[in-house]
Order: sequence, then structure tokens, then C-alpha cells
Amino acid sequence: MPLFKTINFNPSTQILVWKITESYEELFHDVQLSEKSLQRLHGMKSELHQRGFLSVRKLLQEAGYNDFDLYYDESGKPYLQNGKFISISHSFRFSTIIISDQKAGIDIEMQREKILKIADKFVNNKELQRLQSFDNQDYIKKLTTKWGAKEAVFKIRNEKGISFKHHIQVSPFEIVDKKTTAILEIENTKQQFSIYFEEVEDFILVYTFEN
Repeated sequence: MPLFKTINFNPSTQILVWKITESYEELFHDVQLSEKSLQRLHGMKSELHQRGFLSVRKLLQEAGYNDFDLYYDESGKPYLQNGKFISISHSFRFSTIIISDQKAGIDIEMQREKILKIADKFVNNKELQRLQSFDNQDYIKKLTTKWGAKEAVFKIRNEKGISFKHHIQVSPFEIVDKKTTAILEIENTKQQFSIYFEEVEDFILVYTFEN
């Protein structure tokens, strides 16, 4: 399938979303990969992950880049050769990237009941009690959004020792708001982030900027 969605957030920031309907062979045929990326691709055990990896390269092409413009640091954080910031996410049938002059992070997550079982791993008890007052469907949406927001914040900082539950707090929000804020507080660091989110079919797309 062609590009599913483009969000031109501002003149220097673009978000692109791909719906993965192609086979592995179709995606592989359409992209050029560096030797390092080929090794990484062939080392993946899941075809689902392989298709996600290749669809991200399709998104790069849509944005005017290719795999050779992308590199990763020792911790696995992606960068573009021209100095622009990039963040990447893929989940099941969707992949997404954000490219910006600002520090930015992105995440896309399927809304699943499975998140109810791990909620206490990334949301503190006080916030969990507040969220549990909502009906089940809204509860899942909000938990998924909070997870995506914390994941996107982490992708910007990408530091060992950051706890989603204890160090990243997302301000209360309603799904219709489509935005909120988050604070990362760890040791001598206190940083605020702007969070934006929306539903993409039965997924939640979240992207964030460091303030």
C-alpha cells in the first residue's frame, strides 16, 4: 500500500505513516539497503519485524532519504547524516517516522487488552486508580497513549536507568484533546515535553518534542 498518512506538523517537522500490506518480497524489492542493514534484516527471526524494518525504509524514500542516509549510535538510536532528528516506530501493520529540526520521538501502538496486565509496570498507583474510573475501552486507549508517550520521551533521551513508572509522568488528558505534556525527572534532570497523539485505525500514534 502507498503512504497511509502524512502530517506536516510545522515547516521543519514531518510525520509519515505506512500501512504494511505488502509481502516481504515486495518491500525488499523496492528498497536499497546498506550491507549493515542487510545483515540486521537477515538476522531478524520474525517476518513481521522484517516487514516493519523494510517499510521504514519505504517511509525514508517518501521523505526524500534512503537507508544510506540513516545510521545508529551504540545504543541503537537513529540519526540522519544531514543532522536532522529522526525517530522510528513500527507495530504489527503500521510503521511511522518523524523527521524534524527539533529533538523528537515517536511511537505507534496497537490498542490491546494485554496492556491492562502490565499497567502497573509503567503507571504509578495514584494515576492508575484515576484511570480505572473510566470505562474499559477508554481505559485501554489512555493506557496505550501513556505508554506511547513515555516510549517517545525515552527515545529522545535514550538513557540507561530511566523508569517509565517512576521517572516519566504524563499529565492527565482526554482522548479528544489530542495533546498533553510529560515531565522526565531523574537525578538532577527535570525536562518537559510536548505530547501529541491521535488514533490511526485501532492504533495510537504518539509523537513528542523536547521543550
